Amino acid sequence: MKVSELRFDEKGLIPAVVQDVESKEVLTLAYMNEESLQKSLETKETWFYSRSRQELWHKGETSGNTQTITDIRYDCDQDALVVLVRPKGPACHKGTFSCFDDSLLEGEDGTSTGGAHGVSADKLAILSELERLIAERERTRPEGSYTTYLFEEGVDKILKKVGEEASEVIIAAKNRDKEELSWESADLLYHLMVLLREQDLPLREVLGVLEERHTKRNEKE
Repeated sequence: MKVSELRFDEKGLIPAVVQDVESKEVLTLAYMNEESLQKSLETKETWFYSRSRQELWHKGETSGNTQTITDIRYDCDQDALVVLVRPKGPACHKGTFSCFDDSLLEGEDGTSTGGAHGVSADKLAILSELERLIAERERTRPEGSYTTYLFEEGVDKILKKVGEEASEVIIAAKNRDKEELSWESADLLYHLMVLLREQDLPLREVLGVLEERHTKRNEKE
């Protein structure tokens, strides 16, 4: 597929959904023209076209929050793009990781009823949210964050914490203390996910191994 074969609108633009390649968080929606798309392909960093200023702009040129492109995909109608990136810092001009931080579906207490920043009906959704948050902390390194501390200390510190938490899980299990076991298991999962991030290993690859093993086992049965 050539850039010229894409279906740009009457103004010469095509919508581009920017997505974190690891956490799958949608970071922003922007527009590209043929020139900005070509620059994005050549530099492997995101370039967009500003409809308000009517000019090209390079994401992170002034803030330093650039986005390294890993892939650009087009839809079946060839009139929309998904840009998979590894962002260096927040995507939003407000300083948040994603431009899509607010929800139209909120409970009476003001908390979101679902989605990345709310309590999902699917409890396993917290793993995706935790992976997203750890990735954000690793990139932005906010002062005072424990996750920032772990990344700055490096892999040896993270490995030590994984070992310590695994030992705490064993002790809690031996004590038959379900509440303690829940707490320590949560701590172990968190530190393990920090380690996966440090090793640049997405959680989905680990889950993929489990799925593959499960499939093979069912085939044998």
